[in-house]
Amino acid sequence: MHTDRNTLFEKLWQNYSDVTPSAAQIHSILGAEQDQVIVNDHIALRTFNLAPVGLDALAQHFLALGYREGGEYHFKAKKLYARHYEHADPEAPRVFISELLTEQCSPELQATVKKLVAGVTKEEVTADNFLYSGRHWNLDYNTYRSLLEESEYAAWLAAWGYRANHFTVSVNHLQRFHTVADVNQLLKDKGFTVNSSGGEVKGSPKDLLEQSSTMADRVPVTFSDRDTTIPSCFYEFALRYNKPDGSLYNGFVAASADKIFESTHSSI
Repeated sequence: MHTDRNTLFEKLWQNYSDVTPSAAQIHSILGAEQDQVIVNDHIALRTFNLAPVGLDALAQHFLALGYREGGEYHFKAKKLYARHYEHADPEAPRVFISELLTEQCSPELQATVKKLVAGVTKEEVTADNFLYSGRHWNLDYNTYRSLLEESEYAAWLAAWGYRANHFTVSVNHLQRFHTVADVNQLLKDKGFTVNSSGGEVKGSPKDLLEQSSTMADRVPVTFSDRDTTIPSCFYEFALRYNKPDGSLYNGFVAASADKIFESTHSSI
């Protein structure tokens, strides 16, 4: 496991931006507008709740770097469970890890996913590069399509494997843009598609968190029997508010995150 936090996040960003060309474009647009470094609010990772790749196994990579467990979140309709992790260092990005509760899915999906992860070893999961190692299994296009019919989350994870599903611009740290709506307008003006599921701005000052995201890029992916173009990853934007005690809210809002998950849907 990595002993250096910056190295881990650099590798995660490199792997993510390789399949998310819009992220690098937006990063440079905001960077040019700001003439400053863009601060990452959080990343998100997806997994299945099966050994050896469950949420806790992914979390170990961050706990080893001094992170601690934050809140937990339930997404009943999507059959997901999630937790976030935070660090005492305010410069450290938060980490949001979710897992698919496979036992709540159809027997067909369960069998498919068990077969996918059967070849993943504990050694691979604890290796330095696991969180940006991509797919660890062969996957044909029909299997991807059948997963997609039941769970977009399962299909995305089967196709892309282990990588950051998104990075997040901290709107709090932007100098020229003070609201999520302002950022959304800039994105739309530049030709990017903003996720409108549940509204373009998810959450409110009352929730202590406002979020938005682009729709995932569509990029070519190689299946065992063909190459085709599918949704990859997206870029998120978050504005956090202070709690009554004056400290910044570090958590997440399940109702908003539920809609953010839909940024990787083929269409909304």
